[in-house]
Amino acid sequence: MAYSIDLSGRVAFVTGASSGLGAQFAKTLSRAGAAVVLASRRIERLKDLRAEIDGEGGDAHVIELDVTDIDSIKSAVAHAETEVGSIDILINNSGVSTTQRIQDVAEEDFDFIFNTNVKGAFFVAQEVGKRMLARAKGSAPGTYTGGRIVNIASMAGLRVLPQIGVYCMSKAAVVQMTKAMAVEWGRFGINVNAICPGYIDTEINHHHWQTEQGQKLVQMLPRKRLGQAADLDALLVMLCANESHFINGAVISADDGFGV
Repeated sequence: MAYSIDLSGRVAFVTGASSGLGAQFAKTLSRAGAAVVLASRRIERLKDLRAEIDGEGGDAHVIELDVTDIDSIKSAVAHAETEVGSIDILINNSGVSTTQRIQDVAEEDFDFIFNTNVKGAFFVAQEVGKRMLARAKGSAPGTYTGGRIVNIASMAGLRVLPQIGVYCMSKAAVVQMTKAMAVEWGRFGINVNAICPGYIDTEINHHHWQTEQGQKLVQMLPRKRLGQAADLDALLVMLCANESHFINGAVISADDGFGV
């Protein structure tokens, strides 16, 4: 007997949707039936993605969002709920990194990473979470109470890697943030979980894997291969499904065994 997950009637808000994993997450959720809100600073890229999703028969909406700006976060979430409806699913995906040794990290490098990966992720989740809480308590309208928040952390948040130490620190914070939110919000039917991807080949880093340094890294991986963005599809949809109501506060590695 076939098993399927249907997200029809749900609204999913995806940050960092203009490229890479965010774009893949949006397409995946749309194919599962959700209406998707594409949020990022790069509006033209989002419009191209919307056209692709619409062409597949999906329902996509474009919202400008800068996760390092609290006013932008509040405005984007409010705009999304006005245009599309109550947000049932948040994919908290925006993230940045730099490559440098610890002794070379400047204050602006540290702030660049933490302002997006930690502060931005926190306040996006908080803004969406407050609205989910209001619906769960009956103080705001909505046909669906509870919700699903999936924070995109990294296996680097579980295992320290050289030359990206501050990024590792930021993603470790996302892991703890996930657990804290799960503890406080779980009793309201809001499930908060984290995915920790390993090395994934995306348009952003594709050129790196062709270099000598990139190839050396690939050879160090357990099965000497990179992941593809689509390799996270099943895990993502499962965590967003109504059927995942018993999964809360989970931090799930999807790294092909690299962290073992």
